[in-house]
Amino acid sequence: MSGHTSTHRAPAQDDLEWRGDTPTSRRFADPYYSPLDGLAEARHVFLEGADLPARMAAAPGGLHVAELGFGVGLNLLAAWRLHLRAGKGTLRFTSFEAHPLPAEVMARAHARWPELADLSRALCAAWRPEGEAVRAALPGLALEVRLGDARALVPRAGFEADVWFLDGFAPARNPQMWEPALMRAVFEACRPGGAAVTYSAAGAVRRALAAAGFEVRKRPGFARKREMLVALKPPAGAPQR
Repeated sequence: MSGHTSTHRAPAQDDLEWRGDTPTSRRFADPYYSPLDGLAEARHVFLEGADLPARMAAAPGGLHVAELGFGVGLNLLAAWRLHLRAGKGTLRFTSFEAHPLPAEVMARAHARWPELADLSRALCAAWRPEGEAVRAALPGLALEVRLGDARALVPRAGFEADVWFLDGFAPARNPQMWEPALMRAVFEACRPGGAAVTYSAAGAVRRALAAAGFEVRKRPGFARKREMLVALKPPAGAPQR
């Protein structure tokens, strides 16, 4: 969970605090993932919410996942691990992040889940958040994290992803990451039949996704969150609203 919007930079140490083993943004007063179990949250909301195992099985060349808010890279690790077990071809993962965290912060966050150790080491060794993007070719994975304001970058994404993970900080704390214009840009950068999924069920988010053209459905949320959203882009040829 992340995705601040402004000129990118590594966050000052004062921007980040640890609450137990969970990194938290002081600026947004919001954790980067559920303190209960961030990996379980990623699996429930993003992997299961997007029906990722079935989508991977149906994509012999590999799936393209895009994301708003790279954070500590937990969603990436969950999707990459699933791909290595069940996917085909190469997983293409494109994320947008304005304030990339240092590799040592990511590694500390990942240490809570020993099953991610090998993938975490590979990711952190390749992590160089400089210039316009971080790019890495890792086993089964083509990673690109575009650095900067998603509101400027997503409209010129230049691709149609199969799935979007919408994982910015909470809408009440970081509303820029959920603006209707950005949700419309996500819709345009999502292939017909694709999906956008998020932990948030806020009314403003649901309305923005629906106004963009998605068919929005509520699903049971993770842990204490009652609901989450799954937004489907109609298949090609389907009547547009």
